[in-house]
Amino acid sequence: MGKTHLCRGQSIKPEFSRRVDAAARWRRWLALAALLSVAALASAQPWRTLGPDGGDVRSLAHDPKDPDRIFLGTSAGSLYLSVDGGANWTRYAQLGNSRDLVLDRIAIDPSDPATMYVAAWSIESSNGDLFRTRDGGKTWNTLLAMHGKSVRSLTIAPSDPKTLVAGSRDGVYRTRDSGETWERISPENHAEIKNIESVAVAPDNADVIYAGTRHLPWKTEDGGQHWHSIKKGIIDDSDVFSIIIDSANPSTVYASACSGIYKSESAGELFRKIQGIPFSARRTRVLRMDPADHRVVYAGTTEGLWKTGDAGATWKRVTGANVVVNDILLDPRNTARILMATDRGGVLASNDAGAMFAASNRGFAHRQVAALLVDRNDGSILYAGVLNDKEFGGVFVSRDNGQSWKQMSEGLDGRDVFVLRQAQNGTIVAGTDRGIFQLSPAPGQENVRWQPLNTVEIATSSLHTGRSTAASRSGLTSSKPASEGREELNARVTGLELSPGRWFASTSIGLLISTDQGKTWRGGPIYGIKEMVGVSLLDRMVVAAGRHSVWVSVNGGESWLTGTLSGSISAVNSVTVDSNGVIWLGAREGVFRSTNAGDSWQYMGTLPLSNIIAIRFDEENHRLLAVGSASTSVFESADNGRSWHRTDSGWLLRDLRTLHGRVIAATAFDGVVIQPEPSAQVTEVSSGSGNP
Repeated sequence: MGKTHLCRGQSIKPEFSRRVDAAARWRRWLALAALLSVAALASAQPWRTLGPDGGDVRSLAHDPKDPDRIFLGTSAGSLYLSVDGGANWTRYAQLGNSRDLVLDRIAIDPSDPATMYVAAWSIESSNGDLFRTRDGGKTWNTLLAMHGKSVRSLTIAPSDPKTLVAGSRDGVYRTRDSGETWERISPENHAEIKNIESVAVAPDNADVIYAGTRHLPWKTEDGGQHWHSIKKGIIDDSDVFSIIIDSANPSTVYASACSGIYKSESAGELFRKIQGIPFSARRTRVLRMDPADHRVVYAGTTEGLWKTGDAGATWKRVTGANVVVNDILLDPRNTARILMATDRGGVLASNDAGAMFAASNRGFAHRQVAALLVDRNDGSILYAGVLNDKEFGGVFVSRDNGQSWKQMSEGLDGRDVFVLRQAQNGTIVAGTDRGIFQLSPAPGQENVRWQPLNTVEIATSSLHTGRSTAASRSGLTSSKPASEGREELNARVTGLELSPGRWFASTSIGLLISTDQGKTWRGGPIYGIKEMVGVSLLDRMVVAAGRHSVWVSVNGGESWLTGTLSGSISAVNSVTVDSNGVIWLGAREGVFRSTNAGDSWQYMGTLPLSNIIAIRFDEENHRLLAVGSASTSVFESADNGRSWHRTDSGWLLRDLRTLHGRVIAATAFDGVVIQPEPSAQVTEVSSGSGNP
């Protein structure tokens, strides 16, 4: 038990696992059913992705007969294709319908590259699937015998392309007829041979199979009739992420684990630990051997890519320590050409055997964009705020209508960006998971730093409120006792509105107001309620919303009225005010509006959509736009909600903006997308007479 801490006691989890909770809040809105038949997206996708390029890549595989044809798997069920060796990418297929499928393994039949397999597992559950195509990816089917299984590993036997071995939570499976039928070849309900993370098949014998579990490796030499542990030399309780076999000398086996890299020269009967890689980088997710020189082995770790040129005797890190490597692909025609699948950084490519790497993500965007901004003075300039990408995320800017993007995040220190706004003087302001920051105009200087606007003054008095049944309670109060002082804002910011005289911020500690363009802020909880979901502004009318409450000011924030929410509203997600001063709420039950400053609310039953996560008033085109959490459609109303038109985008949308009459939107997983020109066909979905 003394060695167990190396893998579990210190909770040294993979980087991807540490981020599951953050990603899950986007995915919980979606149904967790798997499609039994899915088609490639190809021409069915009417909206175009703009970027920012990059994000999470889980797997890479090339066509054995055309290495320039490369497939890429993501952690949201998306499959991308490059036909030029990874220089450019296109979104090719969506596997499953839940967007929570991690595509960790792609296997292509070397004898028939039109036949491909993709192993998938679910973030949200213990389920998964194994997908197959026989037409190069135009159509896909789940293999029924493996349906519902969390498939973490998959390989094709080198000596027999019809034989595949898959590892799942409940054991090892094999097919000998290209996936038509499957059999479990590990003992059912075995105490140790479960939670399979990696599989490998000997190059000269399809019955010799290695399986790496979350607790050490196992081996069979007779196709699964008998198994034996091959843990000798490996630290106990090691998760075995990758196993590779030297095709020229099958007795040489490498295994990577949470406790380091191991090498065996006795076909796994005895391993020795490879030295030279520091402890912090020992969580090695993938190993890859150079097919042209078997002394060269690459190790993809949570702290960069490592390389040995002497069969493991010495190692050198060839990337920065902040690179998390999920997969490695070597061009068989020229093994100096390397592609890496990484967290946050997308695909990194090297043409000199790892001496230098550069991003190779054109056309590939797998980012959670939460905020969009179109520059008020130049519509060709776009800003996007990103979640969960740490130093690879923050804010991106495009100065050519989204054709190309550049990261502009210095000073944000890896913060998530939830909202972007622009002040009258051109200053860009960002609301993050830890405070508010500004980027002042600096023509030609894209690398200027974001500066914090996080000084909060604790006021001795409160703002006036009305419509309160508890008149003795203040409406806008400090989170601390009433005494003059200052503190640093370190809260999540969900909304910003910037008028010439006052700035408003909805945050996780309440509503904040600044009268000096963000230099200092005052405010806090309203009637003890801290969590705010948004704020909207029309001239001197300000509306702030919490999950279960709304507050309205008609004098620029000098005093506030407490709105009375409809009992039909269980949770508010979004708020906006249109040009007539009508308040619109996007709620779990749908859209509601108030024409009397929140005194009463009307349910807009003409909109057939629930769980509205964004509702926006498009001032340029005088229309309302709404999107739901699990819908790929944009709903538009130009008649005050009496009727709505639906346009399907093909993407799960979040924040909405308009650009020259076209909708531009943030997506849950795929960066920024834009409506085509001319507009796609729209469908009138509702019309009613009960709503004035």
